[in-house]
Amino acid sequence: MNPSKIKRRVGKYEVGRTIGEGTFAKVKLARNSETGEHVALKILDKDKVLKHKMAEQIKREVATMKLIKHPNVVRLYEVMGSKTKIYIILEYVTGGELFDKIVSH
Repeated sequence: MNPSKIKRRVGKYEVGRTIGEGTFAKVKLARNSETGEHVALKILDKDKVLKHKMAEQIKREVATMKLIKHPNVVRLYEVMGSKTKIYIILEYVTGGELFDKIVSH
């Protein structure tokens, strides 16, 4: 088997290229292998989250996003975890960084 053809998976999601990076997370483009839908996969390192005392903030963010269903707010589909990572599956939105759009206008 050709190693370059092997895709990384997180649950039912095939993980692709990095589309964003922040202090505590990396965001990758992923595809739901059941539906073919593209999603944004936010990957947080548990050690960094705990070290910077961000656990409560992450829990609040997830709890709030689970409640909100609005066309102008990115949708949260699900949250998964492993021993070392937290995976937040979000709606994939094209168009680049919102901050860049705000600054340019």
